[in-house]
Amino acid sequence: MTDRKFPIGPFIKREDYSKEAIESIIQGIELAPANYRELVGNLSEAELAKTYRDDSWNVRQIVHHVSDIQYIHYLRLKKALTEPENKEMILIDMNAWAATADSLSAPIEDSLQSFEGTLKRYVFLARTLTEEQLSISYYHSARQVWFTQKDALAISHWHIYHHLGHLNWALGKF
Repeated sequence: MTDRKFPIGPFIKREDYSKEAIESIIQGIELAPANYRELVGNLSEAELAKTYRDDSWNVRQIVHHVSDIQYIHYLRLKKALTEPENKEMILIDMNAWAATADSLSAPIEDSLQSFEGTLKRYVFLARTLTEEQLSISYYHSARQVWFTQKDALAISHWHIYHHLGHLNWALGKF
């Protein structure tokens, strides 16, 4: 892992995912809160201020960001299931969100708890999806690509571990 921007590599969308691959992705998502808590659960203010490269978010901002984005991934999944005619994906300005007062100074425990709770619901719902539901798609206008729910689960998993890599860099674990 030498690329600080993409410590686990960029996300690569596959043509399809087997049932076993989807379960593996879901299991990885399910384990993520414990991985985050183990890494960042007892950090000092100085450690929370560390960054993984010049002009990057700090540890505190990354933890809040991952929690925020996972909530958005859950919201996208529910929206796709309940509003299949809506083909536009919910997007946010991530840098603007990372610059709000809560992202800059709120205790990370708040986001760790939110992350844990959201992922429990996300994983529960993901495991109930039928093949037909996993095939529901929507358009990601920023990436200019269509995502199925399988793709969305895969990018959710990637995003979680992508930022775990950033946290490891910032904390000198690599």
